[in-house]
Formats: sequence, structure tokens, C-alpha cells
Amino acid sequence: MIILYNMAREAARSLHSLSIAYQTGVEAEDYEVIVVDNGSDLAPERSWVESFGPNFRYLPISSDEAKPSPCNAINQGVAIAVAPYVGIMIDGARIATPGCINLALDTLQRFDRAVVATIGFHLGHVMQKWAAQTGYSAEVEDMLLDQIGWPENGYRMFEIASLTGVNWEGWFGRMAESNLIFLSRSMYHEIGGFDEGFDLPGGELANLDFFTRATDTPESTLVSLFGEATFHQIHGGTLSAANHEKISAEVARYKARYEERIGRPFRFSTRIPLLVGYPRPEAAGCIAEIHRQDRPDAATPPPADLKYSETL
Repeated sequence: MIILYNMAREAARSLHSLSIAYQTGVEAEDYEVIVVDNGSDLAPERSWVESFGPNFRYLPISSDEAKPSPCNAINQGVAIAVAPYVGIMIDGARIATPGCINLALDTLQRFDRAVVATIGFHLGHVMQKWAAQTGYSAEVEDMLLDQIGWPENGYRMFEIASLTGVNWEGWFGRMAESNLIFLSRSMYHEIGGFDEGFDLPGGELANLDFFTRATDTPESTLVSLFGEATFHQIHGGTLSAANHEKISAEVARYKARYEERIGRPFRFSTRIPLLVGYPRPEAAGCIAEIHRQDRPDAATPPPADLKYSETL
């Protein structure tokens, strides 16, 4: 399931990345893609959504009925799902790698009470919160994707991407959240789905809260898909492409609201995931960067001379 809101440019790539034309080792009858539009100003046409494959279903929520947060939209999407497992992409601006669905399905069937997670990257060589400083833009991003020939080899996105602050250790450390997460439908309902009390635009800490509750579930197995990931396209989202100062201020506000609502401070999951998958040669540079001894932390600005141009 994928949630869209005012992201026509980004959705075209995101939906293609979930289709049988792009995903490897699966057929249309193996999975369905529920596309939920959460009240976009100009919602996609049903025919356009269904053009991505016979396994695509569309659930448009009118702007009158849509909530500012994606949580209600996710819960509505799960309510119409028929498969025993659900996969949730809370941010429809993300492009998946080609092995995500096949490897997730295989892993879900091999482990009891599996929570199968993917790590997240930003397209662009530094995190998108530095876009104003580096000149990164949608136009630059389009050219980077053209340079690697996407979608011919989706794994080449590793060559033009950067890890996000919440997944700073990549596949080799604790995870704070996952932007494409899979679990059984029964387990989804067991933990109460997405908490609709996170009602601000973007969902506040809803995705991190869901991840923590899922991984805290007794007898669950947290698995990270090694060599697979999702890649965030720059757009006008609530936080992903905001500047560093705004992100810090908003996260502090979200944590305060969380403590007020839940009655305790927010905490990240402490689980270390089991890795299942394959080391992709295209990701070798990312893996080397993770283990670089002099690697700066996520709050360190990029070099002042790192500037993109629209000619690259």
C-alpha cells in the first residue's frame, strides 16, 4: 500500500517501482498494490493508477473527507486489503529497489511473526535537508536519475543517494523507522494499526511509533532486507526536504506532543535486525561510507563547495 498526496511527479516513479514491470521474481497474482490518494488537490485518475498493472487498486479519499495526517488513509487501505500480509509505504514519494517485494514475501513466509523492514535513502549525494545550500532540486534529481538510466537498473540509485539521519548506520545498526514495512495483516490489527491520534500534517512520529510498536510485539522477528531500500524523491513534504533547523524544531514539537498524548517520552526501538538478502555491488560505495572512520554525523553540513547545477 502506498499513500499519495500532491505528488504527481513523484508518484509516477514510485508506482512504477512497485509494478511487475520493475519488481523481479514476482507476478501480478502474487501481490496487489493499493494506492490511496489522501485528498490531493488534483487526484490521479483511476485509469492512470490502474495502467501500472492488473494488480493495482485505487482508493481515492476526497479532500472533504481526507485527514491532514496519513494515518487514517493507511488504516482505510488496510481495511480493504485481502492478502494475509500488508506492506506499507507511508510516503508516496519513495522509489523501491527491484527485489523488495519478492524478498519480503519470501521472508514473511520463513519467519513467524516477522516484521520485515527496508532502510531509507535520499536521492542526491547529501541529505535533502541541505537542498537549499547545495542547489539540489527536482530538476537536478531528474537528471541524476536519467544519468543512471533509471528504471533499467533500479539498484543504481545507490550510486546517487545518501543515507537518512534515522537510518544513519544503514543495514548494520538499529532502525528508527521503515518507509516500506511488511507484516501480517493479523499482526497489524493486533498492534492497533497506525495511531490516528497523530493528526498533524505528515503524521508527526506516527511512522516511528508504528515501527516501535511492531518490533516490540512479543515473539516478533525484525528482519531488514539487505541490499534493498527505498529512495526519497525531493518534494514539498512536511519534513524530508525541510532545512536542518526546521527539522530539529518540528521533531522537538512532535516529541513533546507524543509525551503529552502517550504519557511517556518517545523512545526508539532497541531491536537489532536480522539481515536477509544479498550484498548488491551497486551499494558498495554506500557500505564503504557507513564504515568510514572519519564519517561525519547526520547533523554535519556538507562541504561548502558542494553545489549542484542544472547541467551537472
